[in-house]
Amino acid sequence: MSAEIRFASAPELSARIRKRELSAREVVQAHLDQIARTNPQVNAIVTLTAEQALRQAQAADEALASGAEVGPLHGLPIAHKDLHDVAGVRTTYGSRALAANVPERDSLVVERIHRAGGITVGMTNVPEFGAGSHTFNDLFGATRNPYDPTKSAGASSGGAAAALACGMHPLADGSDMGGSLRNPAAFCNVVGFRPSPGRVPSWPAAAAWQTMAVAGPMARSVADAALLLSVLAGPDARDPISLETPGSAFAIDLARDFAGLRVAWSPDLGGSVPIDPEVTAVLEPAIAVLADLGVTIVEDCPDLSGAEQVFRTLRSWQFELSLGPLLDQHPDLFKPSLAANITAGRALRGIDLAAAEALHTALFHRTREFFERYDALLLPVTQVVPFDIDLEYPTEIAGIPMSHYLDWMRSAYFISATGCPALSVPAGFAPTGLPVGLQIVGPHRADLSVLQLGHAFEQVTGHSATRPPLAM
Repeated sequence: MSAEIRFASAPELSARIRKRELSAREVVQAHLDQIARTNPQVNAIVTLTAEQALRQAQAADEALASGAEVGPLHGLPIAHKDLHDVAGVRTTYGSRALAANVPERDSLVVERIHRAGGITVGMTNVPEFGAGSHTFNDLFGATRNPYDPTKSAGASSGGAAAALACGMHPLADGSDMGGSLRNPAAFCNVVGFRPSPGRVPSWPAAAAWQTMAVAGPMARSVADAALLLSVLAGPDARDPISLETPGSAFAIDLARDFAGLRVAWSPDLGGSVPIDPEVTAVLEPAIAVLADLGVTIVEDCPDLSGAEQVFRTLRSWQFELSLGPLLDQHPDLFKPSLAANITAGRALRGIDLAAAEALHTALFHRTREFFERYDALLLPVTQVVPFDIDLEYPTEIAGIPMSHYLDWMRSAYFISATGCPALSVPAGFAPTGLPVGLQIVGPHRADLSVLQLGHAFEQVTGHSATRPPLAM
């Protein structure tokens, strides 16, 4: 029974719990057993709430038996990214400075998951304050890739991606500034969706008007990710940029007709970033399957000039705003690269922010005009396959040196700067057996169409069904 449960889809588990073919307690216990069996090998979940989860599962079963109305995630186990506050549960942000932090209230995404009936089983590992796309920190160590434990699981939602791949829970929340939902999804052969800014409201937030960092869903399939998005999305008065579309807009069948769809494919973002040949060797034949669905594929890319300056400037500004006071209190507890980012934020002048905003606006309009010609943009999620776990970051790609820990993430963070919704969906495996993800980007606020195209690609290719051996 445990094997049957741990890789079932979220809608299937939800339906069986509602029909009382399975109890919430059975489902939670099966996943706790899988955590006990596989987590020591990958270090994905860093704080476990097993006893609390079983109590909540028992309460969920009793509520269902009484005839109470239940939410769409009723009885489903979920682990939260260790950047999302969970009331009464240690939430460390991957930092020694917050090693004993126990929040008094849930963040908005956790609040919505709990309201929908989701059951917290633990917290997933992150790099320190989510900085970087390799999950390691001085508090818990590194998260290992389920397909090869000597490799990185990506980041910053690396713990979530590894846990999903291993069957520790069917759904996970995450967040994405420079690729933190997409990069680990690609590295771990799962799905990560970066929604449009405001699609999933953010609260609490030090910079409520910013659009670079967003929260979103991770899952093992696009349909499962859409289910979680239906819970996370929708307006909230605490977020001034939250979009009015209700989450129910995503609780639909994702199947649709793609005849006549016109998509652009860019193997290297218009020549602006180096891509490891192992990545493109997987992606180029993979995207060809879309032609069988009636999709026209044209090699093209929007002009992404300025994206580098936009992202790095606004990221440094936001890091200083959010973390500057804590750095002053604990200067010895920050990794040097993160401290340098915060210091760079302090050096910014008004003219620097003005220049970034001007470039940001111009980038928006060029992207908008690009999507007047195309319905979607396809490109690599990551510039490399999963790299050695002992490296902080890849120092070279296709013969080009990477001098900074952000340099190898441009294929993701250039897209962050556009404000467009972007999906990472499994696209196949390199000869080494390491996963590769396809990034699907849509026009501004076209979140549903991105999910629909990703679902179609997933159904045709079936790569998400390949599980890591250690999880079986």
